[in-house]
Amino acid sequence: MNATQLFLGVIFSSIGLGYFMYGKKQKMTIPLACGLILMIYPYFIESTTLLSVIGVILSLLPYFLRF
Repeated sequence: MNATQLFLGVIFSSIGLGYFMYGKKQKMTIPLACGLILMIYPYFIESTTLLSVIGVILSLLPYFLRF
């Protein structure tokens, strides 16, 4: 794991924590699930490009899927 992957993991995990807390407080499933996935997935992805692409998609998903 290099510094870039570590930095991206911290950034996306922080966004995930925000989504998780928001989803839990508002009782909304999409932000809750996206937040949980954003906090966990950096541990399993080795590629920096894939880490960035998945993180951006999961960060934007609750904005487009409002239930």
